Amino acid sequence: KQENLMLIPSVVKPKLPALYSTDGERDPMVYLKFFNPVGRGTWYLTEFNPEDNLAFGYADIGSPEMGYFSITEMEEIILPMGLKIERDLSFKPCRLSKVKEVMA
Repeated sequence: KQENLMLIPSVVKPKLPALYSTDGERDPMVYLKFFNPVGRGTWYLTEFNPEDNLAFGYADIGSPEMGYFSITEMEEIILPMGLKIERDLSFKPCRLSKVKEVMA
C-alpha cells in the first residue's frame, strides 16, 4: 500500500501509545484526528496497536463515545465521488478534554 494513502504513516506508528497504555487516564492525549470529508464521522486516536492496525479513542459517528476502531477498515471505505476517510493534517496533539470542548 502506498505510504501516502495510509491514514497513519509508518514513521508515526511507533510514536503512538500502545493499546491499554493510557487505561484509567481521565484526560488522555489525542494524537491523530480522522474525518469523513463528505459526511458524519470523526475519530480521535489516543492509542494504537500496529500489529492489527486497531486504534482506541474518541469517535463521533452520530453519538460521541470512547471505543475501538479499525484503521484498516477506515482505509478501505470508499465514499461518494471516490473520496476516502482522511487524516486531519492540521490537527495538533492535545488532551481529550480540549477535543470535547471544541466539539461541544
